[in-house]
Amino acid sequence: MNLFALEPFPLPTEDLILKKLEGLAAAFNHHDVDAVLSFFAENCSMELPQGPEPCGRRFEGKVAVRSGVASRFAGLPDVHYSNVSHRVIGQLGISRWTVSGTTSGGERIVANGCDFYSFDAEARVTKKDSYWKIVQNQTLEMNPE
Repeated sequence: MNLFALEPFPLPTEDLILKKLEGLAAAFNHHDVDAVLSFFAENCSMELPQGPEPCGRRFEGKVAVRSGVASRFAGLPDVHYSNVSHRVIGQLGISRWTVSGTTSGGERIVANGCDFYSFDAEARVTKKDSYWKIVQNQTLEMNPE
């Protein structure tokens, strides 16, 4: 047995990743935290555009990511992603969208943005890294924990 002759690690196809991105976008638009989390690996992370760190606000692990997703829905109770398009390059998934909603403080927001996703061998999200345009005089808020 040659330990150095390992079989190639099977990776998900671009078509499978595209289907996952479509399902994930639908779950976000249904405000279904459980459905959103069903697309994530246990050892996942999520980085939001706003926060105290250069990466924004980072959530590590599925429990923390659940909290981050729930805070998104609490901070923008009517959040909706429209004009959604997806691209897959190898194991990188990219989603472009327009986010709209009303903050818990009553402010209406609309901004274009995108997410960069990394996937594991089972096509589960290991990292969601979000970006959006900064529109003057509006704040995309998170519900404070």
